[in-house]
Amino acid sequence: MSNLEVMLQSGADEMGIALSPKQNRLLCEYVNLLVKWNKVYNLTAVRNPEDMISRHILDSLSILPFVEKCVAPGEHFLDVGSGPGLPGIPLAIMLPDRCVSTLDCVGKKTRFQVQACTALGLENVTVLNKRVEKWHPDALYDVVMSRAFSSMKDMMTITDHLLKADGRWLAMKGIRPDEELAELNAVRPDITMIESHSLDVAGCEGQRHLVILERMETARA
Repeated sequence: MSNLEVMLQSGADEMGIALSPKQNRLLCEYVNLLVKWNKVYNLTAVRNPEDMISRHILDSLSILPFVEKCVAPGEHFLDVGSGPGLPGIPLAIMLPDRCVSTLDCVGKKTRFQVQACTALGLENVTVLNKRVEKWHPDALYDVVMSRAFSSMKDMMTITDHLLKADGRWLAMKGIRPDEELAELNAVRPDITMIESHSLDVAGCEGQRHLVILERMETARA
């Protein structure tokens, strides 16, 4: 195993994530591709591959149990504001029986995603170079997620047309976003938080949280 693979395996073990040798290899290949492209295209402020393991890969995998719970095999989820493919591509590697769409409006980031998915042989990922408010898919998504939106109010409002009636939003945040939830409730009282989880990410300092939301009609069903 390479040093990156050893580091990733250790972090996954610490977090209770079962990682196969193939998944480990693919995730580290993704990091190596990101390092290579980042030198020219400035895709992420994180430069060091070891830091990418903790701050990008393990951070993305911290929500894996909740994605497995919310998205059944064969169902579709959308990663909005995916940047270089986070958390969508790591989750696609871990969940090959789920259909993943990654959306970003920045062309250099989606071009990297396409190249990475081709190099890694990922057939369950659809890369979308779109503005989220202008994207109208043929079929709505079971889950819409993001780790990049600055405001939950903006995330829910701008992606509302993309989520199935009984779908869920998964919002990755730093500290528990109580002020954002209050702001959201003021403008969208029809959306409610159903779960909030503190996330432990190996090698990362600072708080991380996942907030899961539904429309009120769904929550009452």
